[in-house]
Amino acid sequence: MTGRRRPSPRPFPRASAAATAVTACTAALASLLSACGSLPGASGGSGEKEPLTVMTWAPVDTKATNMPGMPAMAEAYARWVNAQGGLNGHPLKVLTCNEHNDSVAAARCAQRAVDAKAIAVVGSYSQFGRSFISPLERNGIPYLGGYGVSDEEFASPLSYPVNGGPAALLAGNGRQLSSVCERVALVRPDTIQGDQMPALLSAGLSDGSRGAATDVRAPEDGTDYSEAARRALDGVGASAGVPKGAGGCVTAALGERTDTFFDSFRRLTPGGSKVRIASVLGSVGQALVDRTGGRYGPLEGAYLTGWYPVASDPRWNPMRKVVRDHAFNDNRIDPADPGVQTTWIAYTVLRAVVAQLDDKGVGDITAHSVQQALDQGDRAVDTGGLTPKLRWRSDDMLAVQDFPRIVNGLVTYQAVREGQLVAAKEGFVNVTTTLERPRADS
Repeated sequence: MTGRRRPSPRPFPRASAAATAVTACTAALASLLSACGSLPGASGGSGEKEPLTVMTWAPVDTKATNMPGMPAMAEAYARWVNAQGGLNGHPLKVLTCNEHNDSVAAARCAQRAVDAKAIAVVGSYSQFGRSFISPLERNGIPYLGGYGVSDEEFASPLSYPVNGGPAALLAGNGRQLSSVCERVALVRPDTIQGDQMPALLSAGLSDGSRGAATDVRAPEDGTDYSEAARRALDGVGASAGVPKGAGGCVTAALGERTDTFFDSFRRLTPGGSKVRIASVLGSVGQALVDRTGGRYGPLEGAYLTGWYPVASDPRWNPMRKVVRDHAFNDNRIDPADPGVQTTWIAYTVLRAVVAQLDDKGVGDITAHSVQQALDQGDRAVDTGGLTPKLRWRSDDMLAVQDFPRIVNGLVTYQAVREGQLVAAKEGFVNVTTTLERPRADS
């Protein structure tokens, strides 16, 4: 939604009837605004508030993890909020960018945000934090509600995460499995980010007095994970083709390639296995469960850890309505996808921050004023129960090694039962103490 273009000041020989009507209406507006109506978002007769530009980026059509639902959700959100008059009356312009799972492309997306004078980058995904955070920091642009796959998202003073990232998921998954598994093997990507996963999972396992997980490295973009599956089975005391391994659990966190791993795992245990399987939301979701056979598929019975309530929870109904009414059957948007959910939460925060700035009488809303509002945290942001109330003052930061910007240490325990992701435990589980404990890799 944009402001209307003013008519040319060039004089015309003869005024039309339409022009005369407009002139009359304009004169009447001075004394009675309602006589001619007002634009959506108009305040006190001063006209439409200034538009606000933001950016959302994510990888699309790559060989590794793809998150097309995040920019698609951002676009649907903009259509919805603009149909209501904008963010507290400000028309919202959402720019999207494909960062291609590439460091150069991620930096280009960040520069596009700078060039467009974006007030924030909202609800985005990129593992190349070093590439994108520097341009944002140099220009004071907040990074609000990223997915959390790069270290910089939990270290940069310009980053405002809405969840605990992979750190919370891995620590939570370890705590979840500690009550049901005697031995655990973790299959994870052979990347810098993946290198942090074993210690985090093992920290959670130690809460249940379990030993450290067996670390199984695997290629991030593999097409066959038979070798990784064999090593995982060996790590929990089982063997390929033999239905043994009672008390053992294999958890895989390979992003979009997790289904490929479990396919290899299933083929190595054709007669079934007593080894339980597990993962984290983002690597496994309802769409994958459905695609692999539902209640009859290999993921039946799997233990999962997520950041948010299960997708069927009524707290997601407002988001579902927006998707239904404004996404126009866009099949990129899966309301059960944690990337889509994170984007919704991040834009919820942005809307609250803009309202706070307007309430304080801030003139032009800029990246700097948004950053100040987020840092000062005059009012914690209510996300409708999808997270704890969020704010990012120094007092709100958790004391987590390597992740000082985490403010939300809550996770949820889920499981696949009868082909559906359901809550394995009611409510949130707070893994703050697990995250704050010194880890074995320190």
